[in-house]
Amino acid sequence: MKKILTLFALVGLIVFSSCEGPEGPPGQDGLLAEAFEIKNVNLTRITNTHYEYANNFKPFVGGNLFDDETVLIYRLTDLTNSGAPVWQLIPKTTNYDNGDVADYFFDFSKEDFVISVIASFNLATQTDLINNQTYRVVIIPSALAKSVTNKNNYLEVMNTLKLNESEIKTVKF
Repeated sequence: MKKILTLFALVGLIVFSSCEGPEGPPGQDGLLAEAFEIKNVNLTRITNTHYEYANNFKPFVGGNLFDDETVLIYRLTDLTNSGAPVWQLIPKTTNYDNGDVADYFFDFSKEDFVISVIASFNLATQTDLINNQTYRVVIIPSALAKSVTNKNNYLEVMNTLKLNESEIKTVKF
């Protein structure tokens, strides 16, 4: 009887230890960068010299950011003669010939972000800074952020993060 139990145990060990299913699909190494575009944004007046746009990340990426993610925001400032967009990294200070100044900046948390412009003049007199704005928000895991050497160059950032234009989610207001 002991020999039969030993035989069953040995056979069971061999059968169950050699069972292997098909190999699954390859997984992703950590978090990936993502980007979204917000079009036709009219900033909200806080004062005559301060306007802002605030929103949660959830409508754009389905939830909050992870603790190790960082954010870059670019503002569409122009189009080239061939129609290619010109993206400017925020924060940005613009000094005008008459001495006026306009500061574009943003802040963010895991849940939301705020894009602001504060000027030394009444912003309602220069609506190209506050109306019909387009922004690109790039979310980067901190481990990848170190590989982006020139954050001012939007195309270099996208290439480094291996993000294609077709992957950018667009939201219009």
